[in-house]
Amino acid sequence: MAAILSERTGQGMILIQNCRLVDPVSGTDARRDILTEGGRIRQIAEPGTVPVYGLGKGDQKIDADGLIAVPGLVDTHVHFRDPGALYKEDILTGARAAAAGGVTSVVLMANTSPPVDNPETLAYVLRKGEQTGIRVHSCANVTAGMAGKALTDMEALRRCGAAGFTDDGKPVLDRELACRAMKEAARLGVPISFHEEDPAFIRNNGIHAGRASAHFGIGGSDRQAEIVMVRRDLELALKTGASIVIQHISAAESVELVRQAKKKGGNIHAEATPHHFSLTQEDAIRFGTLAKMNPPLREEADRLAILEGLRDGTIDIIATDHAPHAAEEKALPIEKAPSGIIGLETSLALGLMYLVKPGYLTLSGLIRCMSENPAKLYGLDAGYLAVGGPADLALFDETKSWTPTRFFSKSQNSPFLHRTLCGKVKYTICQGQVVYEDGEEAPFL
Repeated sequence: MAAILSERTGQGMILIQNCRLVDPVSGTDARRDILTEGGRIRQIAEPGTVPVYGLGKGDQKIDADGLIAVPGLVDTHVHFRDPGALYKEDILTGARAAAAGGVTSVVLMANTSPPVDNPETLAYVLRKGEQTGIRVHSCANVTAGMAGKALTDMEALRRCGAAGFTDDGKPVLDRELACRAMKEAARLGVPISFHEEDPAFIRNNGIHAGRASAHFGIGGSDRQAEIVMVRRDLELALKTGASIVIQHISAAESVELVRQAKKKGGNIHAEATPHHFSLTQEDAIRFGTLAKMNPPLREEADRLAILEGLRDGTIDIIATDHAPHAAEEKALPIEKAPSGIIGLETSLALGLMYLVKPGYLTLSGLIRCMSENPAKLYGLDAGYLAVGGPADLALFDETKSWTPTRFFSKSQNSPFLHRTLCGKVKYTICQGQVVYEDGEEAPFL
């Protein structure tokens, strides 16, 4: 993909004219022209003041009147299934889906096959990420083989480029092991992220134990599965000083636990997915396996608590948990189908529809959760627009309605397919190159 993009856009300059620039880091919300060159932002100026006579062959001019320019989105929770399950997704197709959603940086989860618990697998992932048009980072595993028995060589993995650590997909059940992992992550100065589901409270995961589980006639996942793990890990975080992420928070009680723990100090972060702030167990009943995920969609009161947590800053990161599965897998009975939905291409629209439009967040606040905060958490040179900074940005029309009929992801498992959304990415620029332009058709893979 990178070679194709280089041929199309060249290595020269891009002049973006008359956009509304929204950058939470600088507090800017104003009409601006933006000039990029060599992968960096060369100039940000009042509209019409950047001379165009310097543009030559291979350079590009974008009329951005009516479009909003924001820092490229940073999604710190995605699954590209590579290595091991390339029929669902691979790093190249996952990056393509990211670009279509305005995402210029991703942090991959480590639950691949083989898992990213060794330098060789990590090196493979990072090398393949360099072949894409976006910035691909990866976590490594907390425990060897994701077995929850022994820690990986976290120091060696960090030296080899691990952005952080997680066993996402599985909880770290051993309290002492989780504590040791937090201490090591704190020593290395990197975040450690936790999948908070205690299997003792789960029978048939992916569906909320309540009205949805009763509808399907299965046991489901009780809310206590998340609550008990969140409570434990917050206690350990305050004890160890580790920078921890409570992943894909789903229960109102978990939001309140994070809120109270943050008041005590520590380096605590919480992550909400677009599906958890936009859908409930009623959607699981409606869409079946397409709305089955871990942790599950819960009740309206839980969704509202997540919205309030985003509003008051208790939840500071929005990430998709992009989880591709093949159509034949999602066609299985509810108790056998895998959990997870894709989300890279719909996350911005859902944030605009369910957070900005109702007034839970300003547009700047949304971009802070989707770009600035996750970039800062992982120490990435991303999440801001400034002269000299990276030329990573998304241009979108917040008023544009669109109905996805096919996604760029290799998998199509989303309840938002064929559903009208509002807020459309028109261009994604990464490292000074256009990596997505609206109108490109998703391939049939």
